[in-house]
This record gives sequence, structure tokens and C-alpha cells, in this order.
Amino acid sequence: MNQKLRRIMQPSMILFFVVMLIFSIAAALLEQYILAGAELAAAILLFLFYRWSNKRRRRVLAEYMLSTNEMMRKAADGEVPFPVALIQLHDGELIWYNKPFAQLTGAHESVNIQRIWQILPEFSYDWLKNGKSESSEELRYRDRRFRVTGTVLPDRDDNAATSLGMIYLQDLTELLQVRDEYIRSRPMVCIVLVDNYDELTNNLTDAQVSSLNAQINTKISEWSDRYGGLLRKLERNRYFILFEAKELAGMAEEKFSLLETMRTVLNPSGAPATVSIGIGKDGVDMREDADFAALSIEMALSRGGDQAVIKDRYDFSFFGGRNKHSERRTKVKSRVMASSLSELIAQSSSVFVMGHKMADLDALGAAAGVCCLCRSKGKKANIVIHPEINAAQTLLELLKPMAEYEDSFITGEEALLKADAKSLLIVVDTNRPDQVENKALLESIRSVVVIDHHRRAADYIEQPVLNLHEPFASSASELVTELLQYAVEPGDILPQEANALLAGLVLDTKNFSVRTSSRSFEAAAFLRKTGADTIEVKKLFKNDLPSTVARYRIIQNARLYRNTIAIAALDYTATRTIAAQAADELLNISGIEASFVLYPQEDVTIISARSIGEANVQVILEPLGGGGNASTAGAQIRGKNVPVVLDELIKSIDKFFEK
Repeated sequence: MNQKLRRIMQPSMILFFVVMLIFSIAAALLEQYILAGAELAAAILLFLFYRWSNKRRRRVLAEYMLSTNEMMRKAADGEVPFPVALIQLHDGELIWYNKPFAQLTGAHESVNIQRIWQILPEFSYDWLKNGKSESSEELRYRDRRFRVTGTVLPDRDDNAATSLGMIYLQDLTELLQVRDEYIRSRPMVCIVLVDNYDELTNNLTDAQVSSLNAQINTKISEWSDRYGGLLRKLERNRYFILFEAKELAGMAEEKFSLLETMRTVLNPSGAPATVSIGIGKDGVDMREDADFAALSIEMALSRGGDQAVIKDRYDFSFFGGRNKHSERRTKVKSRVMASSLSELIAQSSSVFVMGHKMADLDALGAAAGVCCLCRSKGKKANIVIHPEINAAQTLLELLKPMAEYEDSFITGEEALLKADAKSLLIVVDTNRPDQVENKALLESIRSVVVIDHHRRAADYIEQPVLNLHEPFASSASELVTELLQYAVEPGDILPQEANALLAGLVLDTKNFSVRTSSRSFEAAAFLRKTGADTIEVKKLFKNDLPSTVARYRIIQNARLYRNTIAIAALDYTATRTIAAQAADELLNISGIEASFVLYPQEDVTIISARSIGEANVQVILEPLGGGGNASTAGAQIRGKNVPVVLDELIKSIDKFFEK
């Protein structure tokens, strides 16, 4: 049949016949009986031709289906119990259907063209046009749930642009309900840990400790009962709970209310209790869920505690962790770490020290401190750094001429050639594998040590032989300085190395104004005793006139958001150092508590963020793939331009401040 003629005539055939009859009646009224008879005869002939051609078309389609697929033969005979229909893929016209389809949808014979979306409003067949044999989404219709599959049948006419699609609806309602209930009722392992239990119970009497324990137990028990959990206390500050997976949505909606209610528990001195919640789900068995929960607790503690972390087989999810946390560190870990690291250095054939991409003064300063430690153990360390693409060029030029650092600075490719099975890699100032200077080197060396102060991200360097990760430390240089206090004599530290470590401290503390603790000042005092010169350190931060002008140009482009947040979105490339300095400078403006500088670099949009207020920039940038800590963070978003990233940043800021 001529498809074009059918598409033109069929939608308005009834109207056509009515008009023909009206003309015939009008001619009769005008006593033009011959004309009236001719028009009436033509209308009758055309109607008979339409009925004949319509039946012929359906017969041809049925023959085509019978010859194309044996399943279609059975469907036409009514032997297949599930609904089947044939549609045109270019316009969705319903060509043919079997009795089960008609009974399900109420479809019936019609003179007008019927579209599949008129019969099934929520049905989409784009997957069939894209060459797929099954829809990725189930079809819900009249309280029933169907699995939809299909086959593309090319038109018998090779010159036609029309393709036919056969769709099959399999009613799996009961099976899918059982599946959903299975998923909803799967066990989920939860570990609750009281972060600061030792601090809360310090110097308390037995009666006071019992009273405090009773309050903590009550809060955790009430929260567990609300979601039908099975609670068991494992240790004095650790609880084990089993939930069903269906309860997780309610917990997340309430933002894990236990985090807030636990802060109402105060010890006699007024210090609030805080908890970390670790949840493991979607494991192959209960043992793997328990392992996931343990990893979640470790992740929560490494990020400062007072938050909930969910671990499934693919990734971590984070809730809470927005508040400023008091310092919880002891020097015991640094002393043990110094001893263990010294042994590893002595046993290794070669030592490589590597920071993050675009190494700054903190990364290079910490690396110089590790080189001092290695030298005291009779080993020469190699610092892996890009000679040109870095943010510590002034410090690099200071260290290069020194005899102790001759041939010490190498590229990642050179390090790969030098490394062997007994090599040791020490990663400083980052814990993310994608952010290291050379990822191939990280993957090729078996013995890896991590020294970092940033909050741990979802992707972190797994299973290092030693891990000195202190999110409460101000900088990696502070951590390395503490190691040096226990591992070397003060006279072994060169003045230039002391300057490098102090420069890292000054950089990350913004001249000791943010993220400082008593340990930060102790480290600075130790470096001063070993020969650090504050004047020389200040020279490392000096900029030339063009850089200063560029920094203030960025500040000039900044705009206020929420009255306390400054955002500078640039349409030109800037250096990472200048962008970071501009973000710092914006915080000096009265009323500004957080700043974000966005700029493009090739196909990457880079964000530099700073905060001195309530805004936790690390939490804000984390959904964008960034990391850092509460006051200093950054992100690199590949494949998106600045306007797109700016919209995502605004949404993340709004979400952070949602109550």
C-alpha cells in the first residue's frame, strides 16, 4: 500500500465521507439529480475501496509477521499469553496488537491512527530505536509492572524510510515485588563510636562515668529503636547495630539525627559527646557488610569524626562533618611513626618522596624534611617534582644549588626507571591517588608511606605500610617536623630545610591565623631553634609586580553571594599560585567568611577555596570531586567550563546551608 497516501487520507476519512454526502444532498436539493447520484456513487465506491485496502493492509502485515518470526505466528493465533504489539518507530503509530494487549490497554479498532503513547502514556520506545532489545526501565500500568522487550523489523520495501518495532510486555509484578522486598529487607551493619569518650570520662568518678554511660546508652538505644535496629554494645565506646536496608532512607532524610542528639549529652565540665556512624551495605554477605562498616568508621575518624559515613561495594557517602572539631592528637603516634619510618628507610634500596600535582611550599617543605630524615639514616632521597609546573619555584631554586640536594630533584618518568622491588615511596600532603605528582610511580612501588593532614576523600591511597594521617594538623610540614624531633638531632637539620618546613607551616596556617594548635607553634619554635629565619621565609612568599596586579584583578572580579561568600569566576587562565593568593586575600575583606576562585586551564576548571567562618569548603567542594580541609580546599573538574561549574558550586553551597 502507498504509505504516503494512507497517512494523508486515513486521519480524516470520516470527515471526507460526511462532506461527500453533504455535497450529494446539496446537489439533490438543487435538483441536480445526476450530479447528486454521481457524488453518492463516488462516495460509496471510495468507502468500499477504503475498507478493502484497510483489510488488505492488515492481511499483508499479518503475513509479514508470520513470515518474519515464529513467535509472531503464535501471537497472531492467540497462543502467547502476554501482550504483543507492532508499532512504527518513526511516529509511534500502533499497527497491530494481539488480544492480551487489547484486554490490557483497552485498545480497539479505529478509523483514526492510534499512537502508542495514547494507549500507554508512560511508555517510551527510544531504547528500541537505539538498537537495544530491552528497556532499562520497567513499565507500570494499572498497578501492574511489566518487563518490556522488543525487536526491530525493517520494512519489506528497501526504499522505505519506515521501520517497524515489535514490543513484548511480560507481567512480572509478583516477581518484582518479591525482589523489592528482598532488597528492602537486606541486613545493613552499623557501627556507632563515641569519638571523644576518653576526653569525656577523664578525671571523672565511677558514679559520674556510670551516669554518663547511661545517657549515651539511652540516646543510642532510642535512635536504634526508632528504625527497628538490633543493638549490642561491643566495647565501652563502640556499639553494633543491625538494620534493614529500607530504614536507610529515613536516616538520611533526618540527616542521622543521632549526631545532633548526642551533643546534648554533656560531661560535668560541659563538654558535649560526639559520635561517628559507620554503615556497610550491599556486600555479598554479612561479613563484607561488617568490613564496610569498619572502613566507614575509619573514614569518619580520619575526617575528624562527628559524622556518618556509608560504604557500599562501590563508594562512600558522607553526612555531617560540618562542625569545627577540637584537636584530638597525641605525640605517641608521631614518636612510633618516626621509629617505624626510620626502619623502613634503612631497609629500602632507594627512597622517593612525592607530593601532589602542582606542588606548593607545604608539599616541597615536607619533602625536604623527609630528605633530612633519610640523610640522617645514610640514604639519599629523590624528590619527584615537575621542574616547571609547580607552585614552589622560589623554594626549589633555593634548594637545588645545595650539595646535599645535587641530582635529588627528578621527574616521575626518571623515578620509574630508578625504582626497584625494594624502593620506598613517601607521599606527602595528599592522600588521593589521582592527585599525586605521578600516579604510575605510586602504582609501581609496593612500599608506600602516606603523611597528610587533609580530610580523607572517598578515593584514597589504600593499604600503605605506614599512614600518618592527622586531619587536625595544620600542614604536612608540621607532621614532618614532629617526626624530625624524634628521629634526628637538631644539628642534622640544615637551615634551608628548616626554612622550607616553616614556609609550609606559614602557607597552610595563613601566617598562623587559621587551623593552628599548640602543636603548630611548638613545631615552629623547634624549627626556629634549628636555624629557620623568618625573614628568609617571608622572601619565599614575595611576588613580582605583574603577579600582584593579576591577583588584584581577580579580586576585582569577585561577586558576593549570600552576603558572606565571595566568588570570582574568571573567563581567562590564571596560575594556581595567584588564584590561591587571591582567595586568601578575599578573606581580608570585612564580612567575607568564605571565598572561591574559579578559572579555566585547558579542558579543566580549577577551584581554589578558603574559609574562616562556618562554611566548610571541603564539604562544599566534595560533591564536585574536590578535597582539602574545612578552611582550605580545591577541586579540578575536567570536561566542564566555568559557567557550568559555577552553577554546580552555587547548588553545593545552597545545599550546605540548608537547615
